[in-house]
Amino acid sequence: MAASVETPGLVRVESLEKRYGDVRALRGVTFEIKKGEVFGLLGPNGAGKTTTIEILEGLRQPDSGRVSVCGLDPARESAQLKQRIGAQLQDTVLPDKIRVEEALNLFQSFYERRTPAIMLLDRFGLAEKRHTFFEHLSGGQKQRLSLALALVNDPELVLLDEPTVGLDASVRRDIYALIEQFRSEKRTVLLTTHYIEEAERLCDRVAIIDRGQIVALGTPRELVERSGHGTRLEIRLAQPAAVEELKKLDGVLDCRETDGSYFLHAQPPAQAIVALIRFLESRENTLLDLHISPPSLEDVFVEMTGRRLSDA
Repeated sequence: MAASVETPGLVRVESLEKRYGDVRALRGVTFEIKKGEVFGLLGPNGAGKTTTIEILEGLRQPDSGRVSVCGLDPARESAQLKQRIGAQLQDTVLPDKIRVEEALNLFQSFYERRTPAIMLLDRFGLAEKRHTFFEHLSGGQKQRLSLALALVNDPELVLLDEPTVGLDASVRRDIYALIEQFRSEKRTVLLTTHYIEEAERLCDRVAIIDRGQIVALGTPRELVERSGHGTRLEIRLAQPAAVEELKKLDGVLDCRETDGSYFLHAQPPAQAIVALIRFLESRENTLLDLHISPPSLEDVFVEMTGRRLSDA
């Protein structure tokens, strides 16, 4: 039997470098996106996510490195590439007085292959807003329109740059549902985000990027399993306790305190819990609440960078 040949990635990035003056925005970024997967770039603001996505779109030139998107070089074959990809940028700015259906028809005129506007209006819950001016749409409706505009040419690859930033929780869930539809359709998606729960819920694989470098790459489960942080214990106590003392308990790998709650990483957790109870009894303190959960991508980020994503 002949050996199977692995299909090359729809997106291939190798040793990507980009500087802005003295700032080295990208430092040898390398990754590959397979056809049909939702791939996430997870990192804080300023990590290099938007620079990466703009290079893939052909909007910005890299200083060095190699990039292939849909088999094309974004720097030299930008016109051909734009026919095959769809993009949703962080801020979609349209004229205030353009109507929703007019915007879709306008964007369709840029492409050879087109998805009927009525299908997009129905799919993105905008049929009742088809004659509404852009300025009168809510934040969530504007974001749904932005996603619809990214699909007007039925693209092979969809690039989403922070698609839920600034949206409230309910609207964010609506956007999640749309992106999950993309995944069920086996549509290839590159998603940038700084929301941990977004990457864990939506992405087949995640590249954690920090200060222009990929520091970890794999499925969310693989990244968590590689983490040395162990099980997470979240506890609340009747009286404050010294973090340094909690760190010394048997089975406790690490501990931090946030807003009166203590977060311990334990391995094995049973040993840590027994040690914790004994410690509290010796201090005449009381355990008010205990939640046990597996480590998260936040823990992986802390392990790789030494700081929390929310603090980066």
